[in-house]
Order: sequence, then C-alpha cells, then structure tokens
Amino acid sequence: MDVKSISHYRSSQKILLVGEGDFSFSLCLARAFGTAVNVVATSLDSKVSLALNYKNALSNLSELETLGCTIVHDVDVHTMAEHPLLKHQHFDCIIYNFPHAGFISRESDAFMIRLHQNLVSGFFQNAKRLLSTFGRIHITHKTSYPFSQWNIKALASCEGLELDKEVNFNIYDYPGYNNKRGSGIQCDQSFPVGKCSTFLFSINFAVQQF
Repeated sequence: MDVKSISHYRSSQKILLVGEGDFSFSLCLARAFGTAVNVVATSLDSKVSLALNYKNALSNLSELETLGCTIVHDVDVHTMAEHPLLKHQHFDCIIYNFPHAGFISRESDAFMIRLHQNLVSGFFQNAKRLLSTFGRIHITHKTSYPFSQWNIKALASCEGLELDKEVNFNIYDYPGYNNKRGSGIQCDQSFPVGKCSTFLFSINFAVQQF
C-alpha cells in the first residue's frame, strides 16, 4: 500500500488525536490519506454535546467512520492513559491542537495561565504512556504573549520529554480544518491562530532511566 502524507503526518503512522472540536482536523488527515484506519480521534465531549455544539460535527464523524476511523468520546487528557479503549495501545504520533482550559478569566491572568499549564502537564503525563518507542507528541500552540507564558517546552521537560523540533504552523496546510473555540456559547466559532508553532516532543530516555 502506498504511504500518503500531509505535513508531518503519514498514513503509515498510528495516530491519536485528542481534544478534537468538530473533528475537522482528523477528517483533514483522513482525506489526505484516503483512509482513517490508522487514526484514533477523541474529544472530551459526548456525541450528544458534539451535535449540540458543532454544526458540522456529525457529518464529519460520519465521513470519518466511513473511512475506518476509531472515534472515542468523553476522553479526558488527564486520565486517557487509563481509558479502557486506549490504555493497551501505543501510538507513533499523539496530536493536541490548541489546548485550552476554558474561558474563565483574561488570558493574561496568572490564575488562567496556571490552569492552562496544568492542562498541558496532565496531557504530557498521560500521552507519554501511550507513545510507541520512537513516537512523538505534537502540540500546536500560539507563541505570542500571553500564550508564550505557558512555557510549553519547560512543561514538557519536567515530564521527561525533549523537544525534537519546533515548526511554524500554517492552517492552510490542512484543507478543511476549522479550529474551534470549544467553550461557551461561541464554541463553534473559529479564532485567529496568529503566530503559532507545532512542537514535536519525544521521550528523553536518558532522563527516564533515573
């Protein structure tokens, strides 16, 4: 079978996506590959919530299922390593696009930054348990202030992960992907991505030995 690719991702990889909004990023990959048998796509929302919150979610899910995608709802990134459908699997690539802890206060507030950092740290703790030996964790994140204050690279290092690469993120590289706010009454609205990067992390085995 021919290997097909889009940006950093290949049809030969076993891919886990977490925190999906309307599942348009998962569908973008699946369309590029011509199949989604190598993809597990998850979200924190239930299927009922998805239908209520995102106008295109059900049609995206239907197409993904037709392409062979495994779809799992109600997946919390802080506990996903123990999820019965995930805990015995290992992935070559785990993707979390624009993690966000919700719109509780201003993005620049120290309290809000700590909430975001706790979200990302918990994700790292779980994701590294689901990685294959040479797998990578991908986080796409805004890099301008105040988002730069999350210190994504430092959070990863604290979890025994090392940065392999940081590349500029261009949403136009992913046809059909519609990023979503994912919270509140405007959850189905997109937001300007601005200056952002995709960070590629792998397990630092030298650190893990100690």
